Amino acid sequence: MLLAALVTFAAATPAHATYVITRDHGGLVEEYKARFTKIRDKGERVIINGICNSACTLLLGIVPLNRVCVTPKASLGFHQAYIDKAWTFGVKVTSASGTADLMSYYPATVKKWIAKHGGLTTTMKKVRYGWDLWMMIDPCPDEW
Repeated sequence: MLLAALVTFAAATPAHATYVITRDHGGLVEEYKARFTKIRDKGERVIINGICNSACTLLLGIVPLNRVCVTPKASLGFHQAYIDKAWTFGVKVTSASGTADLMSYYPATVKKWIAKHGGLTTTMKKVRYGWDLWMMIDPCPDEW
């Protein structure tokens, strides 16, 4: 009887979903803020199992880091915010306020890595799986 009650309870309890990032080159910052806020609010985990560049990295300041992990395929890419080139005739126009907004989301460990590597510039700065990345995000359990 007790076992049947426990099975029923477990079946009725919603499991937290997992959001896996494999190849995300970024996009519009406000869209990423909304996406990661929903993921945070649902209690989902995030596994970075590939490229997470640009606006994708906002997850580091929105989703609690104890619900984020990285696999050996993971890499992060950081750069200054810029105005969509479609609106500037193909010219990359950086945004000081947009860059400050990005930086405001990052935890101290990310800010420290960015500062150590010369700050945000128009050139993508990447951190790959290994010590530098582990200082920001825990590695995923072995099953990944």
